[in-house]
Amino acid sequence: MDLSKFISGKFYLNQYVHRLVQNGSSFHVHYWGVMPKHFDVVSHKHSFFEICFVVDGEGYYIEDDRTYALQKNMMFLSRPDVSHQIKSENGLALLYVAFELTESESSEEWIEIIREARKCSKVIAPVSDDTIAVLLWKSLLIQTTNSEQLFYEEMLTNLAYSLILSLLQIFVPYSHSKHQNKPVEMISPLLSQAKLYINDNITSPLKLNDVASQFHISGRHLSRKFVSELGVSYSEFVQNERVQRAAALLKTTDLSIKDIAKQTGFKTVHYFTRVFHSVMGSPPGIFRLLYIDSKTTEYTEH
Repeated sequence: MDLSKFISGKFYLNQYVHRLVQNGSSFHVHYWGVMPKHFDVVSHKHSFFEICFVVDGEGYYIEDDRTYALQKNMMFLSRPDVSHQIKSENGLALLYVAFELTESESSEEWIEIIREARKCSKVIAPVSDDTIAVLLWKSLLIQTTNSEQLFYEEMLTNLAYSLILSLLQIFVPYSHSKHQNKPVEMISPLLSQAKLYINDNITSPLKLNDVASQFHISGRHLSRKFVSELGVSYSEFVQNERVQRAAALLKTTDLSIKDIAKQTGFKTVHYFTRVFHSVMGSPPGIFRLLYIDSKTTEYTEH
């Protein structure tokens, strides 16, 4: 990777990407670096993390009394309050980023992850060109060259956040999770696609075999999927989706009962009224009146 064409990219990163907030974590990025030729620096400390990627060249990373050889496709981690030094006679082509967790804005789980990072003994890691962190870093730099693109800052921020996570994962293979003891409800991709298809085509008849054919499976197989994964039959699911869509239209529009029945795939108003009543506990017309009265009452009480 030729870093010379990305030097301007670091200015965009330092201008736009300082605060990364997602998933219970809040990172403050102190600076981004793109250095085609990095030579010797004196021993020093940081109050934050700094992770460097050797794009090319050879040299040494010295941490306290340990010396590590550096070469192309290696990453090294400088931890807070640890003396370190970089040496290179001919210069290293480096990418680097300095960051810390804002604990007051982050979850206890993230605070624990960063504590682990402070104590980790792994400070050097060889990587390949297809390592996720490397690909993300390249993508981030490429994105900086598209400053006229729609959602430019948002894409920079999202790529940067993913990069920080992937870099931490290289050095801190943290396995704990606040979700690890919770059962995860798995819905197959096939069923997810079928549900989307039903919702997007709710005005259609949605016959079982017709929908199944969209996914090149039998109606029997699709029916079993609904029962095994959702605990309801295919017809029950479709009917409930129609009723829920109709309820939303009754609440938010002035459409007639007849038009709502048509838009939600019911053959007749009579059938729609009967099904809606059995599911929601009141006919469509009364449901709409009750909802309007409820909103009016809530408004006047305030």
